[in-house]
Amino acid sequence: MKKVFCNLFGHHYSVSKKVTQHIKEYKCIHCNKQVTTDVSGNLSALTPELQDINNTLERIYQRRHRDAQQVA
Repeated sequence: MKKVFCNLFGHHYSVSKKVTQHIKEYKCIHCNKQVTTDVSGNLSALTPELQDINNTLERIYQRRHRDAQQVA
C-alpha cells in the first residue's frame, strides 16, 4: 500500500544522514527508498558503492574538521 502512495504522489524524502555540509542521504518516509546527492547535486539511488563512498567522505570530513578545531 505504501508503494502505491509513492507511485501516485511521489516520494517524501527526509534526511537520514548528513555526510558533509553538501552531501546527505535521504530516506522516503513511506516506502523506505534510499537516495543520496551526487556530484551534481541531484538525487541518485543509494547503491552499496555510493554508500561506501559516502562513508569514506564522512570520515575524511570529520577528521578534517576535528583537526581544524584542535589547531584553533
